[in-house]
Amino acid sequence: MIRELWERWQRGLSRNLLARTPPRLRRRVIRNRRLLFFAGFSAFGLVLLLLWWWLFASRWVVTNDAYVTGNLVPVKSQVTGTVVEVRYENTQFVRQGAMLVRLDGLDSRVALEGAEARLGEAVRRVEALFSQVMLDRQRILAQSARLERLRHDLVRYRAVASYGAIPAQQVDDTECQIRELEATVREVEADWQAAEAQIRRTTVESHPQVLEAASALKKAYLDYVRREVQAPVSGFVANRRVQPGDEVHPDTPLMAVVPLDYLWVEANYRERELRRIRPGQSVRISIDLYGHRRRYHGVVEGIGAGTGSVFGLLPPENATGNYIHIVERVPVRIRLSEKEVRANPLRPGLSAVTAIHVSERGISVLESLARFPKEKYEAPFYEQQLGGAEEKIQAIIAANRRHPRASTEGLQERREPSGTQAPAAPSPVQP
Repeated sequence: MIRELWERWQRGLSRNLLARTPPRLRRRVIRNRRLLFFAGFSAFGLVLLLLWWWLFASRWVVTNDAYVTGNLVPVKSQVTGTVVEVRYENTQFVRQGAMLVRLDGLDSRVALEGAEARLGEAVRRVEALFSQVMLDRQRILAQSARLERLRHDLVRYRAVASYGAIPAQQVDDTECQIRELEATVREVEADWQAAEAQIRRTTVESHPQVLEAASALKKAYLDYVRREVQAPVSGFVANRRVQPGDEVHPDTPLMAVVPLDYLWVEANYRERELRRIRPGQSVRISIDLYGHRRRYHGVVEGIGAGTGSVFGLLPPENATGNYIHIVERVPVRIRLSEKEVRANPLRPGLSAVTAIHVSERGISVLESLARFPKEKYEAPFYEQQLGGAEEKIQAIIAANRRHPRASTEGLQERREPSGTQAPAAPSPVQP
């Protein structure tokens, strides 16, 4: 009550004073009051602006040109075939190694059977080479024994021919037989050396012909195994393009697998704002999906090695007369808190607003805190696809071999102690 009366008295007093004041002076008083009010309001706004700059603008660098990103792993066909089965749809979760798409595999099966037949044929050819070497060796020994017997006969014939015990024609015939047999021995030795050159220091398993056929079988086996397209990583299926009945070829994109447990934010800051940004500084992140109700916390992992335009399809060419200066942006990689992402899942491509606490010290811009989770960048099952091929090759080799162990070492045991050299050429017959 008293306060109300006091306010009425003040208003009345002001009106009385204004009423008694001359008009020109009255306008000056009103103008001064307005200027005083405007100056006070401006000073108050300036103080608020200084406080805002001191508490936030000088310590934080903000941008809304930021997006959630992650590994979008493409799934492509490695062989040619017709799709007969698609097992997963978009948004479904798959484990690493799970079969996503199956091709018919008829052509690859026929090619595999042909490769198996060619490997068996190669093993038999190599076995024949080892047998040919042994056969030529025995022929050399047989012809050498016969030649040695004729030489002994010639010595005896010459001893008794001077007494007229045998005709001279028999001595001449024996000499001709020796010369003919010497030529035959040299011919057989040449055949033996040619056959041995094809298997020297090898076994059936290590022979080039068998290795070539085994390599072709491995290729055919891989084509047959790869008719089942597997998931390279664990994640959610996205962008499925393949349909049953489609004819696919190598490098045909089928779908993508997105692991949502390993995401990060890529914020594009203006080049002038990079002066104070360092890896290791803390970041506040808000995602448009959740608004300001959810705030994420992150850490600057590293700064991109170039501006976004440098890695574009058509890099800028500024050495022209129509140059226009454009402020460039550099991507900054920001690590997200795994706990916060599990509590509020994200998706690649979501828009974000990031604020980096640049008053923190951080580390050198040439260093990086980016982690490399090895388990998320490995697909070991691809290296295991040849396991069955090795077993198949050994089974085919064992099934097509006549001898349990054929090699040049085995031939050494059948030769004379003179070594691997062929028998010396027989000396010419002395007349």
